[in-house]
Amino acid sequence: MTIQRMEHVGIVVDDLAAATEFFVELGLELQGETPVEGRWVDRIVGLDGVRAEIAMLQTPDGNGRVELAKFHSPSTQGGDRDAPANTPGIRHIAFAVEDIDAVVAGLRARGTELVGELERYEDSYRLCYVRGPEGIIVELAEKIG
Repeated sequence: MTIQRMEHVGIVVDDLAAATEFFVELGLELQGETPVEGRWVDRIVGLDGVRAEIAMLQTPDGNGRVELAKFHSPSTQGGDRDAPANTPGIRHIAFAVEDIDAVVAGLRARGTELVGELERYEDSYRLCYVRGPEGIIVELAEKIG
């Protein structure tokens, strides 16, 4: 048995609208939004009384998807939104971009700041981290050379 492909990355958020807007402005395409609840979802996620909303977004090439989920119940315990990039667990999601300077400028115009600095990695990439809504760290990567 082998993996065929990565289906999506799921991110739990408190403000679904703000997180969706951030990723749409970054260039992902909203595929749809839907409420989810019932025993089927309770059994899948191992919680009782799940009531949530999800938004599914897709990269322009159709090969990558992000699922944003807002849980209304059961109640949650907040995480550390300012966790640094070396905290155990999933810390960032990366996207390839064509013009990293333009993307960063657009994000800065909306109030998003770099986590560190925009740097060059050898003759391969220009890279940076930005912190989006809910503390989500997004890596931007522009292939060079």
